[in-house]
Amino acid sequence: MSNSVETHRADSLSQKWLNPFSIGLALLALYAGFNSLWNLASGARSEYYAAIAKSMSLSFSNWFFGAFDPAGSVTLDKIPGSYWVPAIFVKIFGFSTWAVDAPNAMAVIAAAIITVFAVRRLGGNTAGLIAGFVVATTPVLVAVSRANQPQSFFVLALALALLATTKALQTGRRKHLIFAGLYVALGFNFYMLEAWAVWPALIVGWLLLSKKQFRSKTFVVKLVDLAIAGSISVSASIIWPLVVWLVPASSRPFIGGTYHNNPFEMIFGYNGLGRFGATAESAGSSYQTFTPPFAGDPSAFRFFNDQLSGQIAWLLPTALVAVVVLWFTKTSRVVLATLATWFLTFAVMFSAVAGMHQFYTSALAIPVAALVGLAVAEAHRVRLAWGQIALVTSASSTAFFIAGRFWDYFGWVSFVQAFVVLIAIAFFVLKSSKFVRMSAALTAAALLLTPAVWASDAMNHPSSINPAAGAESAMGGGVGGPAGMPGAGGQGGPAGMPGFGGQGGPAGMPGFGPKGGGKVGGNPASDVNTSLVTFLKTNAATSKYQVAMFGGLAAAPYVTGTDLSVLPIGGFSGTDATPTLPAFKKMVSSGQLKYVLGASGGMGGGMGPGTNANSQNLETTSSQIDSWVSENCQTVDYLGASSVSNDASNGIANFFGGDQNPVLYSCKAN
Repeated sequence: MSNSVETHRADSLSQKWLNPFSIGLALLALYAGFNSLWNLASGARSEYYAAIAKSMSLSFSNWFFGAFDPAGSVTLDKIPGSYWVPAIFVKIFGFSTWAVDAPNAMAVIAAAIITVFAVRRLGGNTAGLIAGFVVATTPVLVAVSRANQPQSFFVLALALALLATTKALQTGRRKHLIFAGLYVALGFNFYMLEAWAVWPALIVGWLLLSKKQFRSKTFVVKLVDLAIAGSISVSASIIWPLVVWLVPASSRPFIGGTYHNNPFEMIFGYNGLGRFGATAESAGSSYQTFTPPFAGDPSAFRFFNDQLSGQIAWLLPTALVAVVVLWFTKTSRVVLATLATWFLTFAVMFSAVAGMHQFYTSALAIPVAALVGLAVAEAHRVRLAWGQIALVTSASSTAFFIAGRFWDYFGWVSFVQAFVVLIAIAFFVLKSSKFVRMSAALTAAALLLTPAVWASDAMNHPSSINPAAGAESAMGGGVGGPAGMPGAGGQGGPAGMPGFGGQGGPAGMPGFGPKGGGKVGGNPASDVNTSLVTFLKTNAATSKYQVAMFGGLAAAPYVTGTDLSVLPIGGFSGTDATPTLPAFKKMVSSGQLKYVLGASGGMGGGMGPGTNANSQNLETTSSQIDSWVSENCQTVDYLGASSVSNDASNGIANFFGGDQNPVLYSCKAN
């Protein structure tokens, strides 16, 4: 009797875990885990963001505010939500590339798995698994999962919002709508205003809830539900900036990315209007502007240019086909309208913004996955052969188009994918139930084979500043940055990656890196000047700041590679209004600071204290400090040489791996 009971239990466990869905989910986790975690310790990291994780791990104040430097003088130029977990990892495991990158990798893996369960609620096991694999095979998302940019946690928040949204649409319960709004708020704390782009989809879906299915949901009740959920979402979104704004400026770090030390200016100015359309001239001195030059010009066809096509475009036409297929399969109009609105809102937003990094578009992976996964499952359920054929042929055609742009980079895989499509079409036409499981696997391969190869190869193309997958030409930027921002492009570096340099932007700004050479995914902390560090540890050990440097980009390797307390003049790019010249003089006179790494001539060791079209404040902070240091401080022979060159390019040359030594000034207290 006991043997039969044990056999029954074993059979039950086997049915529970050894079924197609569980096996598929395990394969998805293994695939995503391999792509994101394999050899991550030797991957890429942004030294600026790594410095933030290290500094945030040193105290609760630094952790909450997102301090860039160990002493907590200035924050990063974003809400620090995406770095709270990496900072905890650094606190627990110690500082390393793995510690700052692993949380992002885990976030992307979790996003793929959560997407499975969200879409499974709408269309069953096949829909969920295909949606999960769409997320896991999005090349740019895999690339960013292996770096420490803030995008990974934002995508995770979108996946959670999708899960809550599916529950809300299926149950009509206000609490699930509120949860969806709270996950949007979580995304806001990871990536700010971009998260609110989910709300149009939530509004459309909720207003279209069926009166027959939810009799209590009159139009007025729906509006009340949306008002409550929206208010909670907005309130939760702005908790951090509101708390920071209420804390006296003297009791917290200066807010990076601002002229006026205001977190709302950082969110809605620098990271809002300043990145998504406003010009330097229109902004004036109200807020800073920054337009990343990595995604080509705004247009309806932007996703298919050299910078974006191989990153995100693989299934964008298929997502549009999916909308049509779902319409003809009589899928819930509420679900269809919600997902289509979500997809179109993000697609239009990314098509219209003035400039961006390629990895911003990884947010599209979530609505695309939901649409494609659901359409495949529904078309199969009703045996809609033309719908199934349209889905796989659109994906294969797009793969051919992208392969034509980068033919030397796995172009042959698109032929294999086309062959799989032909086999899949034969199965669709047969419409036999014997081929159901094989048909699902074939459909997945027909949709995803080429982007899956790009995604898996992303680990061989690390980039610390601009994570992107694929061929070298997919990584390029412009020649020079606008309004004093750095150039991007230049000659190629090793491992198929472009050098992140080239011509400098206007207004005296340096190029963003060397003209080729140097590992883009390398560790700039290894390039700190050891003679300088030794001198500072010996001569400035008791100072609050052992050295001041112009810009967080220059200071970052000294934060991550040493235990020095570095003052980053002007924050991330040297353009923040901190510290003021009087405050700087007070630091010197009080003995808090003695040594300054020189940056005369409008360059500096980051983006430097050059002028900017909308930076009147800049000319009264970093530039004035630079001038004052040059006129009132003495150069220091920390190398033991007979003289020290007063060359402004030394600092930036050393930061980016040059062979010159930065100029060090000693400022005496009055």
